[in-house]
Amino acid sequence: MIGAPPVFIEVEKVLIDRTRIAERVREMADAIAHDLEQELAVDLNSPEAEGRVVFVPIMTGAMIFTADLVRELPFKLSLGLVAVSSYPGESITSKGAHLASDLPADLKGKHVVILDDILDSGQTLSLLHKAITEQGAASVRTCVLLSKQVERVVDIKPDYQGFEIPDAFVVGYGLDYNGYYRNYPEIATLKPTVIADGSSEGHG
Repeated sequence: MIGAPPVFIEVEKVLIDRTRIAERVREMADAIAHDLEQELAVDLNSPEAEGRVVFVPIMTGAMIFTADLVRELPFKLSLGLVAVSSYPGESITSKGAHLASDLPADLKGKHVVILDDILDSGQTLSLLHKAITEQGAASVRTCVLLSKQVERVVDIKPDYQGFEIPDAFVVGYGLDYNGYYRNYPEIATLKPTVIADGSSEGHG
């Protein structure tokens, strides 16, 4: 078996391995497909459903999660990417969420699923949910891979949640520290010496 690249020696502990991630992503995809089909009351591959479902992943953290999730969905959908700024540079403490890109155009009447890597303060999901609702979306659902056990700044509960994790800064499977570790295939913590300010705040 080929070992992890040398950069990953900075990983301290794996919290969720790739097998568990893959299994849970498939389960979430099944739940989302079931709920959308119930709400639209049509076969999601029928002409009547075409163009009505839009997934909005929050870049860049949700890119790997999104890629795996949508490949488990057996129907047509479109993607509308959005960027939200929360953790500049090497910071691991949220500075508050604000849109760093335009929202996808013409979400009015669409059934929207927001995808994010991690729910921490709640500010990111709340910001997007409000903005997309104000565009006149027919429905807005939220889906996160990870939910951190912390007191949230904004009280929001995702419609779909992969795993609950303790209050620790994590990387891997799209989550980064200073732009690195997104390609680590599992959810893990870093050795304390790697993190510049020693804080244990979350992502967003």
